[in-house]
Amino acid sequence: MEQHRTRPPHNGTRRPAPGAPLPAQARGGRRPPLSRRPAPPVVRQLRRLPNPRLTGLGGGLFCTVLMLLLGCLISLLFGSALTAYGVLYLPVCVLTAVWIRKADLLTAPIVVPIAFAVGLLAVADTSKGASGHLMGLFTALATQAGWLYAGTLTAGVITLVRRIRLVRERSR
Repeated sequence: MEQHRTRPPHNGTRRPAPGAPLPAQARGGRRPPLSRRPAPPVVRQLRRLPNPRLTGLGGGLFCTVLMLLLGCLISLLFGSALTAYGVLYLPVCVLTAVWIRKADLLTAPIVVPIAFAVGLLAVADTSKGASGHLMGLFTALATQAGWLYAGTLTAGVITLVRRIRLVRERSR
């Protein structure tokens, strides 16, 4: 298939006369620098925090291990405090969604509910035997569904906003 040119051919006849001003494209097209206001103190403090970039697998491991450790810690300190576990789940979701690298953005809303269930193994009320442990896990999942949905929705919204910003950057 024939490719049509979008610009006229350059045969050397379009050169400006010597000493003539060059167009903006030939000069480099530099814009005058914009005056920027200094960032607020809160933004400057946030920029100093670590900003790791996790792969999809690394984000899943980070979230799962952290939730399991938090579940064990809550179980040791408070017993079966499911509300405390749910409250601590929200910042883990935010960190996971923010720290996942751009190429693996869509994994964040997938791994956070899995990590919630894994960490819940340590916090859920258990009876003797495997069936009692399973019943405690399912009961905890049913009663703490609000925290699970809130964290997953938070990670999904952060991921969606980051994805929209990424698409806009690429289109510019």
